[in-house]
Amino acid sequence: MDNVIYGKNAVTEALLAGREINKILISKNIHSDAKLNKIKELAKENGVIFQFVAKEKFQPYAEFNHQGIIAQIAPIQYKDLDEFLEEKHENASLVILDGVEDSHNLGAIIRTCVCAGVSGIIIPSRRNVQVNAIVEKVSAGAINRIPIIKVNSPVNAVQKLKNSDWWVVAADASANDNYYDINYKDMNFALIMGAEHAGVSKSLLKLSDFVVKIPMLTDFNSLNVSNALSAIIFETVRQKLKN
Repeated sequence: MDNVIYGKNAVTEALLAGREINKILISKNIHSDAKLNKIKELAKENGVIFQFVAKEKFQPYAEFNHQGIIAQIAPIQYKDLDEFLEEKHENASLVILDGVEDSHNLGAIIRTCVCAGVSGIIIPSRRNVQVNAIVEKVSAGAINRIPIIKVNSPVNAVQKLKNSDWWVVAADASANDNYYDINYKDMNFALIMGAEHAGVSKSLLKLSDFVVKIPMLTDFNSLNVSNALSAIIFETVRQKLKN
């Protein structure tokens, strides 16, 4: 599944982004609509082959909501952190994921980050879900609109960011400060999010300039990581838009 993407939105966004696509398979059983016509138009413009095939070709993908369209693609190109830091950034934000294991969560996080204008997402090369077909589908193609930075060591990545005058904020349920008590304006910052079962690692918490929590009104303190990220990241957006 790592070499395909599926669904009309994901395939459209991949074509718009100029992703390397080997072939697009379209089920003969789906009805033509505006989205499908757009895909065929973009494929012709980009010289990408598309074929109408029998529904049996989609049997290996039956468990996925493929909408009758699959594209065979090359892997995404991850961005290098050093190259990212060489670029000029002003009042920018990054998201660092520490141990997120669910593809649906990563896809939702990517989609949220694009909507919120986040400049990039850092993921570890180990002990974290990588970009796959499910991530591409859940992100609704947003994966093509934001740099994904893969690093071997999140600790080293955070140290590099701090040395480059980025502020680091970690989310942790036991923090003293609420996430909305921090002033996110007028600074470059990176937000670290951990998985529900483990949270952010102690080594990253120790390196963080701020550790914040989302206050809860009950003792059921287990927000989905993508939902928690949305709450925090859109507070940063609110602050940036406030006069």
